[in-house]
Amino acid sequence: MKPPSAGKKEWQRFFDAHAVNYEQNGFTKHTVAEVDFILSLYPITPGSTILDVGCGTGRHSIEFAKRGYRVTGVDLSEGMLAVARANAEAAGVKVTWVQADATDFKMEGSFDVGLSLCEGGVGLIERGENAEEHDLSIFRNISAALKPNAPFVLTALNGYSIIRQMKDEHIHDGRFDSATMLANYQDEWDLPEGPTIMTIRERLFIAPEVVRMLTSCGFVVDNVFGGTAGHWSRRFLSLDEVEAMFVCRKRP
Repeated sequence: MKPPSAGKKEWQRFFDAHAVNYEQNGFTKHTVAEVDFILSLYPITPGSTILDVGCGTGRHSIEFAKRGYRVTGVDLSEGMLAVARANAEAAGVKVTWVQADATDFKMEGSFDVGLSLCEGGVGLIERGENAEEHDLSIFRNISAALKPNAPFVLTALNGYSIIRQMKDEHIHDGRFDSATMLANYQDEWDLPEGPTIMTIRERLFIAPEVVRMLTSCGFVVDNVFGGTAGHWSRRFLSLDEVEAMFVCRKRP
């Protein structure tokens, strides 16, 4: 018999284990303000259907459901979804939860709004994966799931921030490839459950590259804002902040 984690992706195993502590992270404490900001970007009528890809423990999905929206949350991690179900029950709201990989789920053409927030799938590549194709697959799937003109709000890693921290010594020791923008290194994360050594493999996409990928997948990008959790506003993307926000619509 295989152990419970056998066959799971590395990020899936990580989030399954981290799920019970996830909402102790400081960046999760601004949900109401973040939903308020999203609703300020486009007119979204209560009762609209919302697809939240990489929903995690469901904090945005549940807040939208509280406000009368019909929400479907998709996540790779069953552990995160177990917490989301418990949170939704405690809040007295109904959300449809779907365990699926964002790179290959299919929900054709039925949603009024799309969300993928706080690096909820985008950028989370596995060993040997092509980072650009990984993210393009997610964008294609979200685009296919949305109605024409539907808003889509994405927050993703801001490549400028990490690139500005890289030095020639990181290139020489293999932690960063300046020709491909691929980073491969170990980092210590200060998680609620304690310091954790993580192996980071990521392609550092800067904003114009993400805009190009989104456009190729059927989106019009209306704005690129600073997207660091807790600091969402209609402002320029700072080079040193953690995340960028892409405010989009599916093309008619």
